[in-house]
Amino acid sequence: MALNHTAPPPDERRPPYLRDGDPFASKLSWEADLVAGFYLTIIGILSTFGNGYVLYMSSRRKKKLRPAEIMTVNLAICDLGISVVGKPFTIISCFCHRWVFGWIGCRWYGWAGFFFGCGSLITMTAVSLDRYLKICYLSYGIWLKRKHAYICLAVIWAYAAFWTTMPLVGLGDYAPEPFGTSCTLDWWLAQASVGGQIFILNILFFCLLLPTAVIVFSYVKIIAKVKSSSKEVAHFDSRIHSSHVLEVKLTKVAMLICAGFLIAWIPYAVVSVWSAFGRPDSIPIQLSVVPTLLAKSAAMYNPIIYQVIDYKFACCQTGGLKATKKKSLEDFRLHTVTTVRKSSAVLEIHQEV
Repeated sequence: MALNHTAPPPDERRPPYLRDGDPFASKLSWEADLVAGFYLTIIGILSTFGNGYVLYMSSRRKKKLRPAEIMTVNLAICDLGISVVGKPFTIISCFCHRWVFGWIGCRWYGWAGFFFGCGSLITMTAVSLDRYLKICYLSYGIWLKRKHAYICLAVIWAYAAFWTTMPLVGLGDYAPEPFGTSCTLDWWLAQASVGGQIFILNILFFCLLLPTAVIVFSYVKIIAKVKSSSKEVAHFDSRIHSSHVLEVKLTKVAMLICAGFLIAWIPYAVVSVWSAFGRPDSIPIQLSVVPTLLAKSAAMYNPIIYQVIDYKFACCQTGGLKATKKKSLEDFRLHTVTTVRKSSAVLEIHQEV
């Protein structure tokens, strides 16, 4: 039976910090809430402008976007959703020293944060697979079309909607976090019933462990491929070597994305798992807020990684710089094709010998 979404869950399903006193009262000091509020305000502004800039520049050339760039746009949409839909709730609550939106607002905020966060992670997983296939299997880039990217987007949003809607229909729930001014999945359910354990384990596997494993696998394979091909590229001319250097830069960007994700979300995941299967009361409330604030910063630096560091998006610029960078991209694609053809020719010669 679905839970009553206008009231808290039954006492036997609630952790001690929800049973004792007002669950929406902040457990932090006024000073700590003010610091958190200002921090989230800065993060929210930077994230909104950063992701908004990505979307604006992409809209200027939407008919020319390549499949990988379409996935990047989707990541910006997810991060912008977190900033616009989610952060104002927590910011207002921090400045009010309590959650002021009740149980309905709590479940809405929990759903929105989980929905856009899950969408962001699955999009990053798709991007890592795309780059893995393009670098390790060069023929993949030939048949990949825009329609495949849009199909992938539909799968991403359906995947996120499925897992985030389950708590709204009675399979799990959303509840206030221990410090009181934010809401998330009710991790305590894993200690309340066997059904809660199954639900939390599924969430952890399909929405965290599996995507993370795919991301790490993809980037490890990319590094191995670049290292193994470096000796072959060294025998070719300087133009071929230049294209290899660009591949190395692309790999560094990929590793930076992976590292950023791990730094932002793994601490929060560890605290959540401990709350679900360990001794949540042993975690000081003042300490539990730190991983949450760190995870909320992920939406800010993704635009920096994709828009500033990744030179592919620079072709959106106007003037002479645009023409120069466009030519560089064309040269890069030409060099890549030349590399493949020369590599194939070398293999054929060896086989004939």
